[in-house]
Amino acid sequence: MADDLALKLALRSILTRAARERRTVTYLELSTAADFPGPHRIHRLTLLLEDLLREDAAAGRPLLTALAVGRGSAGLPQGGYFQLLSALGLHKGPERGPEAAKAHAAELEKAWLYWGEN
Repeated sequence: MADDLALKLALRSILTRAARERRTVTYLELSTAADFPGPHRIHRLTLLLEDLLREDAAAGRPLLTALAVGRGSAGLPQGGYFQLLSALGLHKGPERGPEAAKAHAAELEKAWLYWGEN
């Protein structure tokens, strides 16, 4: 769908800018900045973030979507992020807690280094 392609390009641009600034972006901030149409804009956003994650994983790139986090989730992505990582064989631990935070911090660092310089 052409709209999805435009939205994915907008998401990559916003997230790449965040990588240059070494910061994360909440799902709400992302959906607002990319001007996601409603209804169910956060759900649609998460589906497109999953597409971007699959694209980066398939290309062997650090995961730009690691910069997208939940507002009330202690700076971590929502559980679906970790579930998809597990399905792709990229994460073997829990979706929450210290082990998830450590895995996310490592992925964030890789993403900031790679995407922040590209």
